[in-house]
Amino acid sequence: MTKHLRGASAGVAAAGIGIAVAELFAAVARPAAGPLVTVGAAVIDATPTPVKEFAVRELGTYDKPVLLATIGLVVAAYAAMIGILGQRRRPVIVAGTALFGALGATAALSRPTGTLPDTLPSLLAATVAGATLWWLLGHIGRPTLTNRRSFLRGLALVAGAAVLAEGGAQIVRRTVGRIRTDLRLPVPQSPAEPLPSGIGPGFTTPSADFYRVDTALTVPRVDPDTWSLRIHGMVGTELRLSLAELLARPMIERDITLNCVSNEVGGPYIGTARWLGVPLGPLLKQAGLDAGADQIVARSVEGMTIGTPIATALDGRDTMLAVAMNGEPLRPEHGFPVRMLTPGLYGYAGACKWVAELEVTTFAAFDAYWVEREWAPGGEVKTASRIDRPLPFARPDAGPVTVAGVAWAQGRGITGVEIRVDGGEWQAAELLPVPSADTWVQWRYRWQATRGPHSLSVRATDGTGAVQIEERATPFPSGATGWHTITVTVA
Repeated sequence: MTKHLRGASAGVAAAGIGIAVAELFAAVARPAAGPLVTVGAAVIDATPTPVKEFAVRELGTYDKPVLLATIGLVVAAYAAMIGILGQRRRPVIVAGTALFGALGATAALSRPTGTLPDTLPSLLAATVAGATLWWLLGHIGRPTLTNRRSFLRGLALVAGAAVLAEGGAQIVRRTVGRIRTDLRLPVPQSPAEPLPSGIGPGFTTPSADFYRVDTALTVPRVDPDTWSLRIHGMVGTELRLSLAELLARPMIERDITLNCVSNEVGGPYIGTARWLGVPLGPLLKQAGLDAGADQIVARSVEGMTIGTPIATALDGRDTMLAVAMNGEPLRPEHGFPVRMLTPGLYGYAGACKWVAELEVTTFAAFDAYWVEREWAPGGEVKTASRIDRPLPFARPDAGPVTVAGVAWAQGRGITGVEIRVDGGEWQAAELLPVPSADTWVQWRYRWQATRGPHSLSVRATDGTGAVQIEERATPFPSGATGWHTITVTVA
């Protein structure tokens, strides 16, 4: 092993144990302040919207692992360089690790909920990494067999300690998962009606398959025993409720379709679940709304802000603070213990996960996270439809072919879906039953397919009589539009 390789190995190992010890400390004391997470979150906040949309479109749910892996590689390369340079100039170790800690601490303070204690994990990582690197490099002298063995033993010791520390952090994080499974759900005062007979398979999306789009690099692990909800701002009486107090309130259960504004035409970021939660309207009325208030700013435990029109909590729709989906407590990735849900709005405007605070304010006074990045305020879902079967570029046999999919216009409902083959006349598709206007509609059409290539297009009409917009538009700034079209070749 060359001297440069030994220095690089020492640097990477030192950085590894520094970060692992910091992650263990963060898991116990500051769950949202791990060094990699805070740096990654700062990168996300600084990333231009078109780049974020590209990442969501091209990488889907892998965008966060890719970012974390990239940050890890950058840290490893930096640590290797410090290890090499530190062999000859020990002050480089001090300066290099101090810079590493300062960057992490600055990233922690840049978070919306960042406080001085949140800098501790990054500073701890730098201290442990610097001390470890100094110690390891002390084993590198003349290239004798004894020195090599001593160095390798030290390297193995550091690597083993890093694995143990990271394992401890994972154990701590999983504790909340066990608490979640023990949570007893209340019986809803207003239960959902059974799904209509004749509804098609796949109407309800399994919780494990429900889409996830958010900016959280790691899923927040919220202790339900210490969680509370604060309602404040332009209200007569500030409210604070524990989870037990929230669960004691009257509950409603509803089937609701939720979709992301980042969904491209025909995209996958949409799903339907049976949600259980507390209606938000009565809570706001109990707090007492000041005249002129028109926005609810929901804040999550990690600082995300979602701005929702107050009218959506008071106009009769089932806006709720959801605690369960599909008969089980919310999964951590979907907002455990509590998330906000607003039928008829895209997630960025009405579905704050891991919610801990509701501030009553005005749109003029505050721009929430996505509006600050020039997404449109309001976030009303646009009428849309999608072909799910056959798949694009499929090769069905000639003869009767079932074309099927879903259409949605939450709050308005769908009154019609039409199919067009090869730019011909529009033909009405059959609509399957639905429980309410807040869910998607399954549809199907019997097509007499002839041999050769064909294009299939779909469009929907909502409950107001408006036909789905034909003009293609990207998701930014208010949701994608356009008719979903696929190509198949009939054999």
